[in-house]
Amino acid sequence: MLKLGVNIDHVATLREARYRGRERGEPDPVEAALICEAAGAHGITAHLREDRRHIQDRDVWKLREVIKTRLNLEMANTPEIVAIALKLEPGIVCLVPERRQEITTEGGLDVARQWLALRDTRQRLNDAGIDVSLFIAPDPVQVEAAARVGSQFVELHTGAFAEHFNRKRERQEELDRLLAAAQQAHAAGLRVNAGHGLNYQNLGVLFQVPHLVELNIGHSIISRSITVGLATAVREMLVLLEAYLA
Repeated sequence: MLKLGVNIDHVATLREARYRGRERGEPDPVEAALICEAAGAHGITAHLREDRRHIQDRDVWKLREVIKTRLNLEMANTPEIVAIALKLEPGIVCLVPERRQEITTEGGLDVARQWLALRDTRQRLNDAGIDVSLFIAPDPVQVEAAARVGSQFVELHTGAFAEHFNRKRERQEELDRLLAAAQQAHAAGLRVNAGHGLNYQNLGVLFQVPHLVELNIGHSIISRSITVGLATAVREMLVLLEAYLA
């Protein structure tokens, strides 16, 4: 069964727009996470950025305390955030690139250039009992490097696929890249997740990609929740995931 991890960053983004620098405010991403779990989500994803633009330290500690599924902590490979992850002990860490000027994560890790540093971090996290995923573009060089790092998962960046979705030729090119990357990763012993830009409209085409374990989806679900409520938005996405045949 294809799993759904709900990214709650944009709940925190809305809170910080009004309550930045305060100890509490609304909406509460932790409350949102519990609603997602109750609606059937298989995990909760939160990105603790270096600049703390949305998710705050108190959020991840409270999430670790209260959620009953799996906490997926997205993070950059920096000493401060790695130290937090080692203390927090989430179920899984997804290492992502981070650029201060970007609105959201715009690309995958350049694992091929950073594989030694990533391997060291991966080992430290694994030694603490934390699974590691690497957020990468569907590129054969990056998949091979991820296998060299020894991560348990890769998360394939689906942003280009989503951006080109309404242009048939470009969409097929991106889909072919995802197909090849998933097959390569699976053959290398890596488990395959995917995320970025996924929504209620493009999932049916993405489902041609084999070996997917989990999709991490945030913006689309949070946007949909404004009109139908968060629990309904999660349940609607779960119904779509039922059509996936690995």
